[in-house]
Amino acid sequence: MHLTAENLAARRGEDLIFVNISFHLAAGEALVLTGKNGSGKSTLLRVVAGLLRPEKGTVIFHGEESPGGSPPGEVSHYLGHRNAMKSELTVAENLDFWRAFLGNIGGSVGLSVEDAADAVGLSSITHLPFGYLSAGQQRRMAFAKLLVAHRPVWILDEPTAALDASADRLFADLITAHLVKGGIVLAATHQPLGLRNARELKMTGFAGVDAGVWG
Repeated sequence: MHLTAENLAARRGEDLIFVNISFHLAAGEALVLTGKNGSGKSTLLRVVAGLLRPEKGTVIFHGEESPGGSPPGEVSHYLGHRNAMKSELTVAENLDFWRAFLGNIGGSVGLSVEDAADAVGLSSITHLPFGYLSAGQQRRMAFAKLLVAHRPVWILDEPTAALDASADRLFADLITAHLVKGGIVLAATHQPLGLRNARELKMTGFAGVDAGVWG
């Protein structure tokens, strides 16, 4: 199983924000994107997830169920800045929806709603409407969405935003567990995620394009 990007380029408006981005991630590997706001981290994640069309280049996932290759978005969880949960539905209803909608890919099975909520330390509040939760609780439950349906690739944009130190460690442990099981993680962050042996790609945005430093 591996995820490969070759010579990716993308625009913001009329201008190229990055060019010639290439990487290869095998099972159990993580790549962390760093850089200032506006440097192209979120744009690159959205290109890999299939939410934005690249200006050029390719990104493809190879796995047991897709030896010939498939778009990464078909086998990925994408956790963006927004939590993608309905405020008026209960936590359990939100997680039930995502469990049924996403399904399992790659031969493994996701956790039950109760076990996923317990894994993020909030098993006692699944009956509450999502909108009643604090920002930190909402982010934890959005992460639980990744646990209820198994997908081999996790694409995470600032996954620890709005979290305290204890939640940071919890998420690092969950991400590490995904990697140990052979998963792949591509994440953008402004703060350390506590991942051992993670590779780093520093994004420099428009300045990097002008300087021709991408490789």
